[in-house]
Order: sequence, then structure tokens, then C-alpha cells
Amino acid sequence: MTTVFGIMEVNLVSARGLKNNEFWGGGIDPYVLIQYRGQERKSSTIRAGQGSKPEWNEKFTFKIEYPSVDGQYKLILKLMDHDTFSSDDYLGEATIYLKEFLEVGLENGRAEIHPKKYSVVGSDQCYCGEIQVGITFTPKKATHDVEEEYGGWKESDDYS
Repeated sequence: MTTVFGIMEVNLVSARGLKNNEFWGGGIDPYVLIQYRGQERKSSTIRAGQGSKPEWNEKFTFKIEYPSVDGQYKLILKLMDHDTFSSDDYLGEATIYLKEFLEVGLENGRAEIHPKKYSVVGSDQCYCGEIQVGITFTPKKATHDVEEEYGGWKESDDYS
């Protein structure tokens, strides 16, 4: 199978029901680390006051290669609480499995998941809120498009 490249756009919409883990009762300042195969993007931080119902409405792009070497196609959304005077607290995460989604995109030339809610689970695997995310995947038509876009170069057998 030929390796196909493409762009995945993640639309981070909002979260609900996040637990306030602040010891002294201050609000949480949530942000999201979005991870896909060694690529990581970070959302803006929502300040206390809106922390339990943050709204980001931010878009992030990731380079996609299909098939991948290890067959792992997971988008991980880690919710964190920004702390000024100590390390940031882990609030929980949602994992979205994308193998079938990417295959649909390859077949149809594009795939889209309209914003929907995914459960956020904590390190104890208990439900601790939900996050709303939309995703689109657009494969590139030909390999030369990808080379130009990513600044790649092409080897040639022509030494003349």
C-alpha cells in the first residue's frame, strides 16, 4: 500500500463538568494538550471563573501519514489545570481512535466528524467531565503536492 499524507484539523470547542481540584477553592484554569503521533499542540488557557465550562473554539492542524509504522491512530486530549506556583495539574483525558475515520477520508477524499462530546476520564479511569471536539481529515491527492508543501525534495536518477 502506498503511503498517503494529509492534514487533520482538530476543532477544540469546549468542555463541561470538569472537577475543581484546587485545594484552596480557587477556580481551575484549564487548557488542553492535543497529541497525535509525536505531534503536540496546546490550547489557550481559560482563566478561573469560566474554568468549569471552558470554551476554546480553536483549530489545530496535524500532519497525517497513513498507514503508520506502528498502526496507532489515536488523538489524545489531555486536560490540564494551569497553576502559577506549582506544576500544572492533570484533570483527565479523552482518547479518540481514528483508524476508521482516516480510512473513510482516504476512500471519499475527505472525512469529517462534526463537533461531538467525548468522555474525559481521570487517572483512576473514572468519568470527570466531557470535551467537545470536531475533526476533519483531508488526504493530499499526489505525492508532489506534499513535497512542495512540506519543503521536501525529490531524488533523481538523472546525474547529467
